[in-house]
Amino acid sequence: MNKNDTDQAFGEEAFEQHRARAFKVAYRILGSVADAEDVVQEAWLRWQNTDRAGIRNLEAWLVTTVARLGIDQLRSARARREIYVGPWLPEPIVELADAPDASPEDRVALADDISIALLHMLERLSPEERAAFLLHETFDYGYGELAALLGKSEAACRQTVSRARKRVRDAHPRFNADAREHRRLATALGSAIAAANPQAVIECMSEDVVFYSDGGGKVIAALNPLYGSENVSRFLLGVARKAKGLMTLRPALVNGEPGLLLLVDEKLETVVTFAVDGGCITTIYAMRNPDKLTRVQL
Repeated sequence: MNKNDTDQAFGEEAFEQHRARAFKVAYRILGSVADAEDVVQEAWLRWQNTDRAGIRNLEAWLVTTVARLGIDQLRSARARREIYVGPWLPEPIVELADAPDASPEDRVALADDISIALLHMLERLSPEERAAFLLHETFDYGYGELAALLGKSEAACRQTVSRARKRVRDAHPRFNADAREHRRLATALGSAIAAANPQAVIECMSEDVVFYSDGGGKVIAALNPLYGSENVSRFLLGVARKAKGLMTLRPALVNGEPGLLLLVDEKLETVVTFAVDGGCITTIYAMRNPDKLTRVQL
């Protein structure tokens, strides 16, 4: 193997060691698996054409590159989401069973980090606010590093993170629902829907529950959020009735939290996850856009 081949192999190996971290950064900024994969691939192409002798820390270079690409991609995505049909929800990451190598503490941290509820709330932040908040709070980026990334002063970055943190805290308080309680409610709701029991469905939810359904204009979904347990119950049971006995519900982890997969005639139709507080489901997120379900492995 000549020197060029050796350098290329080393470069590929070094990049692959940090690919997972790069994807984590991109997914949290974008809320889309497909877009995150595109950003990481673009970073790979840039890595191939970069003078590596000038890079002292590959991980820092990669995170910075992915974050910048993510911010640019998010600005473009925001324009598309403004004309999106109905509510836009993040693309889910689904596990059919608990990962054997993940501890309960790891799963709680994952759920707190990339829950659909948090990613949905982060849509309210500007691209720079979102990137700064995530890099500082999740990936321990210092204000000096953020200043270099965003081209702002450290003081401005500190203010950006503080403002984003307050908006996140106000709109997305950390209820720290017990994982067993979360799983119990997910199971109870699934059983109530399968039994077509309106009262049992209502009892799983808070009176002021909110329901978001993302069909992207490609499948039937609620075009606006639904409010109140009775309205949400009628909608969920209406969906079940239309399935005419062909519907099955399968438990899953959705972005680290207990959720449900709704299958009709063995075909995945909807991924559902919840926000829980005070022993009740307070928010339901139903991802139905088929483009966002293609990566779910059944």
